[in-house]
Amino acid sequence: MRLKGGEMNTVYMDNNATTMVAQEVIQEMLPYLGNLYGNPSSMHSFGGQVGRKIAQARQSIASLLGCSPEEIIFTSCGTESDNTAIRGMLATHPNKRKIVTSRVEHPAVLSTCRELEHHGYSVAEVGVDKDGRLNLDELNHCIDDDTAVVSIMVANNETGVVFPIDEIAAIAKAKGVTFHTDAVQAIGKIPIDLNKSNNIDMLSLSGHKLHAPKGVGVLYVRKGTRLSPFMLGGHQEAGRRGGTENVPGIIALGKACQLAADHIEEENTRVAKLRDKLENAILQSCPDSFVNGDTKNRLPNTTNISFEYIEGESILLMMDKFGICASSGSACTSGALEPSHVLRAMGVPFTAAHGSIRFSLSRYNTEDQVDFIAEKLPPIINCLRELSPFVSTSG
Repeated sequence: MRLKGGEMNTVYMDNNATTMVAQEVIQEMLPYLGNLYGNPSSMHSFGGQVGRKIAQARQSIASLLGCSPEEIIFTSCGTESDNTAIRGMLATHPNKRKIVTSRVEHPAVLSTCRELEHHGYSVAEVGVDKDGRLNLDELNHCIDDDTAVVSIMVANNETGVVFPIDEIAAIAKAKGVTFHTDAVQAIGKIPIDLNKSNNIDMLSLSGHKLHAPKGVGVLYVRKGTRLSPFMLGGHQEAGRRGGTENVPGIIALGKACQLAADHIEEENTRVAKLRDKLENAILQSCPDSFVNGDTKNRLPNTTNISFEYIEGESILLMMDKFGICASSGSACTSGALEPSHVLRAMGVPFTAAHGSIRFSLSRYNTEDQVDFIAEKLPPIINCLRELSPFVSTSG
């Protein structure tokens, strides 16, 4: 898309990788990058005003999640939150040596679990079906007396498939096992109420997925859940996570959570309609393309489409010439030559898994942007298909 004067306008549909920081969020945090620089742990009033602002942000986050402010631990990101939950629970249960997770988790969980296997822990990775739905019978079978923690995501970052998280948590709780969920992609897009979802013991979120800056996250820990600290140091976060707080990031996250609560209906109506319009336009104009994942139970902003016989990286490079931003696989694994571990777990054919593109929208996307992609993408696909040796050999 070009603006007047020929300048390229970015059409950003990679919001599952990161989001634009909302202007309201920037304005909220700016004073704490300048004049209001006091340490929130200080006894004096200059630092105390900062501490009160952090308490306000904690309350805003708790309101979005439906929990108590005391159950919120601030971290640096979703990855730290995931590591804290898993490693902290293992430390709390030294006699238990098993973790149960899924094959389609974010690398923050999967890489942690697989590294722990080198230290004598066993890991059970529950499978999914062709639509990315978790095998609940397999999950139930995997949890045993040696299981210290079950960690299953709310929504998949690549396909947007939403798991029945209350049912999953109930399975873990029925066996007396602590349940953690990576909700990084779900928060602000679908409603989550931890007062009602009372079998969820721990939950991770990350600020930069909901229009706050990078470098701030949260681990929710339900009251009464024993958890060993992962970051040791001072008395911050009631001794549960040492280190001076990222004050501007925390305040920004509090504001972003307020905005997320205000806009969650829009995410599930207008944004979902834009996603569907884009998806339908692509499927109708690009032969040999299909959606990956359950189209009924998924995030309102996400579509993952496979284009058979061509490379996803080539599609991204050609779209980039028009200022269109999307992803092939997840942002944390893009650049790898292997196809997405999520699509492999779903059994997506190799010729299609390599050609998968994820479009992830936000409330800042417009119908004009959808129309622009619908116009520019089909010629790109046709061009790459003409160059593909797989198309010519397959007839």
